[in-house]
Amino acid sequence: MSLVLVDSGGANLGSVQYALQRLGIDAPLVSTAAEIEAAERVILPGVGAAGPAMARLRELDLVGTIRGLRTPLLGVCVGMQILFEASEEGGVDCLGLLPGRVRRLPQAPGVRVPHMGWNRVQPHADSALLAGIDAGAWAYYVHSFAAPVTADCIAASVHGEPFAAVVARGNVAGAQFHPERSAAVGARLLQNFMTWRPE
Repeated sequence: MSLVLVDSGGANLGSVQYALQRLGIDAPLVSTAAEIEAAERVILPGVGAAGPAMARLRELDLVGTIRGLRTPLLGVCVGMQILFEASEEGGVDCLGLLPGRVRRLPQAPGVRVPHMGWNRVQPHADSALLAGIDAGAWAYYVHSFAAPVTADCIAASVHGEPFAAVVARGNVAGAQFHPERSAAVGARLLQNFMTWRPE
């Protein structure tokens, strides 16, 4: 099963690669349409902000390629956020593979933004992507913006208000938490993605 990581310019590319290596999965970093289209599975990582991530994809002329994928695609952190139509972060238009707009997490007494650290993940739907991940399992987050809980949300977390932790629609999936820093939960999600057969 061939897997590639899209070179979205994020600082977490090496750590995602290493997390996959620990699972015995080789995932080369690629930056051309031909390499992405030849792969059986694609991960779109990302840290930082939606604007620079989209600018990087435009610079590499990969927006159309990613939009046209029929193979399983997993966005991670900002990589998940740019799967949506738009982000409040810089008012940027995104890939539009999932309906909805990414918004800033609301600040409130006792609720710090950015949301950094461990939080519980609660399943919202049955999905092979969540196989072996118990309700209330802990995952690691670092983010200030989040996607809404919609029909495509298969797991959510709460930080001030609920937000999408894992999403899936067709061949497109995303995780807001960092699998490479989420211990057993992250490893299981990555393993599940490798065998996931979108409906």
